[in-house]
Amino acid sequence: MTVTKPSFRVGDLVEHRKFGYRGVVVDVDPVFDGTEDWYDMMARSRPPKNSPWYHVLVDGATHMTYVAERHLDADEVRTQVDHPALGRFFDRFVEGRYLLRKAPQ
Repeated sequence: MTVTKPSFRVGDLVEHRKFGYRGVVVDVDPVFDGTEDWYDMMARSRPPKNSPWYHVLVDGATHMTYVAERHLDADEVRTQVDHPALGRFFDRFVEGRYLLRKAPQ
């Protein structure tokens, strides 16, 4: 199986091509890492499993999504997102991207 290098990193702002929501990447799976049942129920367009998938905090919401790379574009707005879990992952927003929280010493 050939694996594609991810286009986005943790902290990058993205926009969903079909649904139009903005968000921030909090984790990257190099390939699909969900269950077959979830894929069959949720991934109706059948995006490739051997390409990167992203965990995304959705702007203006309280949930996270799991999205195939082919459904995401870089966010053009590059302004902060509003999500209650931001502080669990990031501690700063600099020049259009979030910076990971530093581990406690």
